Amino acid sequence: MDAAALDAEVATLVAAARDVDAHYEPIPDLAWPEGVRIAVNFTLDFDAMLLRRLKHEPPMQLAKGEFGGRVGIWRAVELFSRLGVKATIFTVGRICELYPEALRNVLAQGHEIADHMWEHHVPKDPAMEDDHFMKTVAAFKETLGLRALGSRSRHSNRLLVREGYLYNSHGSAAHGPHYLHDGAGNCVLNLPFHYAIDDAMFYSANWQGSELLANRFSDTDRVEEIWWQGFLQQYRVGGYLNVCLHPFVSGRAQRIDMLERLVHRMQAMPGVWMPTSADVARHVLATRPSQRASR
Repeated sequence: MDAAALDAEVATLVAAARDVDAHYEPIPDLAWPEGVRIAVNFTLDFDAMLLRRLKHEPPMQLAKGEFGGRVGIWRAVELFSRLGVKATIFTVGRICELYPEALRNVLAQGHEIADHMWEHHVPKDPAMEDDHFMKTVAAFKETLGLRALGSRSRHSNRLLVREGYLYNSHGSAAHGPHYLHDGAGNCVLNLPFHYAIDDAMFYSANWQGSELLANRFSDTDRVEEIWWQGFLQQYRVGGYLNVCLHPFVSGRAQRIDMLERLVHRMQAMPGVWMPTSADVARHVLATRPSQRASR
């Protein structure tokens, strides 16, 4: 690559970085409620076999997704209810058609149900995106009698703001909560997660059609220690942790047992808060509103 081409590439990268930075607003002095040192969100992406079908995956992958709806979600909800953890279940809209009783049980146990797209993808066409978004809104209202307060998706800030959502939980521009602006006056609080603490990255075979060499089957002791160290790092700085789970992955018996051990270890530390994502969002919005949005 000659010097002129290199300069042009660097200029493109700098421009992209500045564009991203213009949309990102950190929250530098975020403090948790009195007595709280760290907020930990346990979140579950409840898509069952819908993502598997979207990816045209083979029947055994579809069966794994079905396990999540028939068994995994029930095990996870029972565990978190018993341990006093308030979980957030990011739910694909069509799950209302497939597993309505599982979702009603989530609400009956005091957990949060939030948006995870209509069919686990966001259409690029704005009108179609709007259609998918509102289908999920309607499904939640008809099946569960609720209106979600948050999303885990690439849905536009425009829709999230228009429909009164408090937060999104997607991407990892920072360890802790931060604001994302779309350049058109729409600002949304983001509660980030990262694939380093996502069960699918450790326990999946043939994930999204990957080749056999890409299979990831970690033992539960190893995963527990990785996540425990991630928790300790954020605990030391008084931060935030978003643990991303999937019922068809972590709903397996030995992985449920690992989660129980991990939660007990976390709860043994003073000042650990395990609320819903909506509770975290309410706290942040009330105590550290966006400074750009208020100007």
